[in-house]
Amino acid sequence: MSEIDLADLDAFVAVARTRGFRSAAALRGVSASSLSEALRRLEARLGVRLLNRTTRSVTPTDAGEALLARLSPALGEVAAALEEAAQTPDRVTGTLRLNVPIVVAKLVLPPLLGPFLHAHPGVSLEIRAEDNFIDVLAAGFDAGVRYDERLERDMIAVPLGPRRQRYATGASPAYLAAHGRPLHPRDVLAHACIRHRFASGITAPWEFERDGQVLTVTPIGKLVVSTMELGISAAEQGVGLVSTFEAALRPSFEAGLLVPVLEDWWVEFSGPFLYYASRRHMPAPLRAFVDFLRQQPPD
Repeated sequence: MSEIDLADLDAFVAVARTRGFRSAAALRGVSASSLSEALRRLEARLGVRLLNRTTRSVTPTDAGEALLARLSPALGEVAAALEEAAQTPDRVTGTLRLNVPIVVAKLVLPPLLGPFLHAHPGVSLEIRAEDNFIDVLAAGFDAGVRYDERLERDMIAVPLGPRRQRYATGASPAYLAAHGRPLHPRDVLAHACIRHRFASGITAPWEFERDGQVLTVTPIGKLVVSTMELGISAAEQGVGLVSTFEAALRPSFEAGLLVPVLEDWWVEFSGPFLYYASRRHMPAPLRAFVDFLRQQPPD
């Protein structure tokens, strides 16, 4: 078989998808006669009819349907590869869609967004913050951010933000003056605690760890919140103990509005990861973001 021109294959896919030479020509910005000639050459070289043509319609033959099914993804890969090759770091274009936990959107992403977008002015960034664990790829996102225990093992993971984080516990000076300071995690059960309910409906227990000993307690209290900010504000007003990410409590500690408690028992854990599916040709905006993250100094 003589060599087949890639442009002829692309012409076939265009006509087969649109079911017409004129419509395919309009989309391609070429003449219908040039597409017809491309199809004639392709069928002659393959020795098989690919399209049934009438004055009113164009439909693929069985051989044409089979070829279309194999060619469509292959030509998509070729187009993605050519687009990637044409991109340079200073002119990457396109939209990057990320799905991230709310806490990551609030505490981890903000210092990264400005530098990344300044470095890639042709990239648009769309971020959805939510705590529901969804199939981000099926939902149309290019990548997601999760913590290690939530990562799918067939995904590629890239560190994002601080590599170690802690859960911290605190209370206002007024609360501690009135109710005393807990000295052991079990003492938490005798205190009013501000609990957090996740979007899934779960109210998680509080976990503490020291010298390899892990203790889990289910606190009690009259206030259950769905936002970290509301819980911290209530704690500052003396409602009770609050436990959340240390980075979220740090401003209140530094301002003297809250006081750290049980600091020797704060649980440390791995920071978040950007994750995405393994594929040969990544979208250029995602590749740019991955490269940007890998250039960040370790934290």
